[in-house]
Parts: sequence; structure tokens; C-alpha cells
Amino acid sequence: MGAFTAGIDWSEKLNDLAVVDRTGKVLAAHRFEATPAGIREALAVLSALRTGHSFSRKSVPVAIEVSRGLLVAALRAHGQTVVPVHPATMARYRGRINPGNLKKSDSGDAALLANILRTDSHLHRPLHRNTDLAAAVGALTRAQLRAVRTRQHHYLQLRSQLRAVHPAAVTAWAHLDGRLFRPEAREVIALASTSGSAARLTRRQIRAALERAGRTRLLDSETERLHALFRVHVLRNPPMVEDALGREVRATVRLLSEACASAEDFAHAAGELFVQHPQFAIYRSFPGVGLLTGSRLLAELGDDPDRFATAKGMAAYAGARPFTWASGSSRKVLHRRIAANKRLAAYGHHWAFSTLTKSPECRAYYDRRRAAGDRHTAALRRLFARLLSSLHHCLRHDEEFDASVWPRAPVTPTG
Repeated sequence: MGAFTAGIDWSEKLNDLAVVDRTGKVLAAHRFEATPAGIREALAVLSALRTGHSFSRKSVPVAIEVSRGLLVAALRAHGQTVVPVHPATMARYRGRINPGNLKKSDSGDAALLANILRTDSHLHRPLHRNTDLAAAVGALTRAQLRAVRTRQHHYLQLRSQLRAVHPAAVTAWAHLDGRLFRPEAREVIALASTSGSAARLTRRQIRAALERAGRTRLLDSETERLHALFRVHVLRNPPMVEDALGREVRATVRLLSEACASAEDFAHAAGELFVQHPQFAIYRSFPGVGLLTGSRLLAELGDDPDRFATAKGMAAYAGARPFTWASGSSRKVLHRRIAANKRLAAYGHHWAFSTLTKSPECRAYYDRRRAAGDRHTAALRRLFARLLSSLHHCLRHDEEFDASVWPRAPVTPTG
């Protein structure tokens, strides 16, 4: 570690900067805004600490409790080394220094962040450097995941509302893929959001709604099915109450449709950028990796060649390797649930599951793990770890996946 370390306690309005020396003494403190002028002020504080021609402000690592945002981007654009520190870690350091005192201040937290780097820099990794293309893919895939979660929320909300005002719509598409997510379901429900209005629909109106939703096959039979289903006598609310509840259903359908469109748009945009990435062919060579899965893997793993020195490190980051808890005579090998990238762990579960029908080698490995006593989830987790091992090798050696060397990554001869 250099002569100085810095910490920034950030907020929506003002940010506190503190710089300490090797002894932990605060040499400089400054409060600045997250604006171009404020960034110049913070950099000027670091520049004033130069002790010789061989030292510059770029040698001062900056600890901060966030890993992305405009402030972090601005610091990195000016060549600063940014070290993210999790807020929970920060809270434990604060309690370690003064367990009985709950006092907290922004300037004190900035100094504490700087001292964390001064004493424990070997335990905290600098923020990895992805290319702009990989960062853009990451932004789109995370937005797509949020849209998917919003879509699921509105789906459950719509289903609950329909049970109270239009129960036939809940079961009308239950036997089809997508259920209420289907465009035709949303189009018909938007046209008739209550049992009373649905019973008054004509065959021509139902058919027109199906056509607007893009359905082209079996229109007559589907029209007859829905027409008969909606005319079955069911329990109903008083007319005025039913109309009020129907208005709420139509509003939820609009929100669901918007969430569905957003999720599809983000997935399409991420796929378009993913195909432009130099590592696209490597990711796509793996079984079960399509545009969306590949985009998500690239987004979470990044394309910094120095980020993961070993395949074990990559698997641990993805939650695919266990960790050992040992204390005295007690020793447990547990699933890595907390100290892992939860998004990547979820993506890996789906990726490993999809390979069971895409790759005979993956299926054979999964079957061996099940025969050895692993449960379904544990077997998929081991399969995901093996896939990551091969992916790590392929990325480091710039070669595509070869099923003939599965399940072990090829070993590069030395000497």
C-alpha cells in the first residue's frame, strides 16, 4: 500500500473525503458534491498530497461503500483505484473500533474507510475493470431481471384480482404455456375485465381480440371455447362493485403488458450487444447458452482478464463451491449462500438445468452425481461448477468449448 489511503462516505447530496497516512492520521478532509466541479475539488485534494515525482494521486486508493454509480464512474474515469466496501462490513468495522458507542458521522465514516484500506487492503479487492461493452450488457441484463420481477408481481396481482371479479379468466388459459402472460389472455381480459362484461362478449369480439394479440391458429375453436366458458354462470359482485373492480383489473393488465414489453425489449437489446463482444463465440459454444443466458453470464463475470485467477475463485464467486466451517471439534461443509453473487448463482442453476437436454455429457455427469447421493439442486450446483471450470479455461486461452474433454477442462502442457 502506498503512503496514503482515502475513503469517501457518499450520499445523494454531499460526499465526505478523508485521506490518512501510514499511521492513520487524517491529513486531509473535504466535503464535495457529485458534480464535475466537485470531482475536480476531490482530485485536487489528492494531488496536493504528492511527496515526490514518483508519486501521483493515482497511487491513492479510494474506498467507498458502492460499486457503481456516477461518482464511482467519475473517479475511475480519472484513473483512481476504487475499492468497494460492503456497508455490512463497514458496520462491523465501526463496531469493532467502538462497540458501545453508536455515534456515527459522515466525516468519521470517510476516515474509517480510509483506515480499512490502510490496515486490511489485502482483504479488499479493487473494483474490476470491464470494457464499456460488457458494462452496457450488465446494465441491460440487470434491468431485464428487474422487469421480469415486476412482471411476476403484476401477474400475481392480476390473478388475485380476477379471482374476485372474473374467476373464469383465471382458468381460461391455465392449460397453455404462459397462462395470463399470453398476449391473447391480456387482450381478452382488457376487453372484458369482469364476469358480466365477458358474458356479453360476442364471438366476433372474441375472435377480433385474439387476432389483435397475434393468434393465427385454431381461431374458430378457441373463440368457441372462450365464448362458452365465459357464459357459464358464476358468483358475481353487485354491478357497481363489479365495475369498480373491473377498472382495477384493466389497470393491472396495462401494467403487466408494459412489464412484459420491457422485459422483452431489454433482453433483445442485451442480445444485440452480446453478439458484438469478442467473447461471444466462446460463451455460445457451451451447451444451453443462448443469447439471454450468455448475456447474463458475461454481465456478472465481466471481461476483466485479471479478475479470476483460478476456476475455483470463479466458482466460489458464483456460489458453486462449498465452504468449510471449522471450530474446535466441529467441522461442517456448507452451501455458499451469502458470500456469492446471487444473480449469477440463480443464472447458473437454470443454465445447468438446461444442459440436461442439450448435452449428453452434462446429463451423464448429473446422473453420476445423483447416483452418488446428491439431491437435485446439489447435483446441478456441481454441474454448474464444472461448466464454470471449462468456461474459465476457455476464456483464458481464447478457445471454444470442446465436449470431448468434458467434464474436465483441458490441461495446458508446461515446460
